Amino acid sequence: MFKLLKTFRIVYETKNFSKAADYLFISQPAVSNQIKQLEEDLDIQLFVRNGRQEILTTKQADILYRHLLNLSDDWEDTLKALRIQTTPRETCQIVSSNTFAVYYLPELMAQLSQQFPEVSFVLAMDNSEQVLDKIEKHQAHFGFIEKPLITDTIIRQEILSEELVHAGDSSEDLWLVREENSGVFHYTERYFLEHNLTPNKMIIKNNEMIVRFLEQGIGQSILSKRALTEKIKWHSLGQEYQRSFYFIKNQHIESIQLREIDLYINQYYQKNRTK
Repeated sequence: MFKLLKTFRIVYETKNFSKAADYLFISQPAVSNQIKQLEEDLDIQLFVRNGRQEILTTKQADILYRHLLNLSDDWEDTLKALRIQTTPRETCQIVSSNTFAVYYLPELMAQLSQQFPEVSFVLAMDNSEQVLDKIEKHQAHFGFIEKPLITDTIIRQEILSEELVHAGDSSEDLWLVREENSGVFHYTERYFLEHNLTPNKMIIKNNEMIVRFLEQGIGQSILSKRALTEKIKWHSLGQEYQRSFYFIKNQHIESIQLREIDLYINQYYQKNRTK
């Protein structure tokens, strides 16, 4: 059954039998047969074939997928418990958006590493929507994002706010702009609308690259005040350009140690917000 459920999960996430077959290193007919067997065992329809490649999920598939993610977490915890004498360390995977990862996460990790020395932390950086996607798919335990994204299966908590500023040479026609999925993108677009601007844009998918360009006198940008260096000119945009950061996680956290980390993160930001 585990084999069939694994195949189901990959098909569900890729929405494509061929891609699922490539991922699992088996043939496409084998994938189809395994899904057919699972549907027969459960006496439900999981997918609707819509043409040669595209498939649609049924409501039953959506329900099974959500529960399967929780089941996978429970199974991983069971395996860890069985191997406790050889692999006693807990792993905590944290993924965060660019600005948070560079300017805020190091401070938090200094506390978490000290508080939980027995835990192996694995850190990754991505844009806000990809962070949410990884949390939804249980590819990470905790996430930090710059956009108020939410789904039915995710818990989102506002933890801190920061100021965005207009940085760089205002006489430059070139604007350094993050990609659409970035948390700062819609603030930049709002600034263009407010000032009736249709500037020359350079898309840069990394804050540190933007900072280095600005330091060289290249272009202008909407940027986190925290990212500024002494070489960069800037001016405030007011309260309307304050944005929030959010802590996100799944509703189902089985591991006792991960629940303790979750509690510590919440208490850490509650304490620092009151300062």
